[in-house]
Amino acid sequence: MPVVNSIRIGFLNYVNWKTRARRADFWWWFLFIVAGEVVLSSISQDVANIFGLVTFLPHVMFGIRRLHDTGRSGWWWLLPIVNLVFWAQPGNEGENRFGPPPPPASL
Repeated sequence: MPVVNSIRIGFLNYVNWKTRARRADFWWWFLFIVAGEVVLSSISQDVANIFGLVTFLPHVMFGIRRLHDTGRSGWWWLLPIVNLVFWAQPGNEGENRFGPPPPPASL
């Protein structure tokens, strides 16, 4: 399942900012974050806050790797609206200054 694979990638690479991330993996991860916050905040705000703390660093790093896939510096992450546009763009086909393209998803 792509969502499970994307969540696994997010947590396994939580301190990796040097490589690239596929667009589909990033958006599955983003959906996981939003859905988790909505569901957990309806249960308990304290649980939702803990979830937010646990997923904050992996989310930042995933966003930076996604920007790298489009050939941009991770510093663009600091501009919220701009980086949403960049995250939605397709990644570079070949190798860029951040390395080779991410491997295709394996199911």
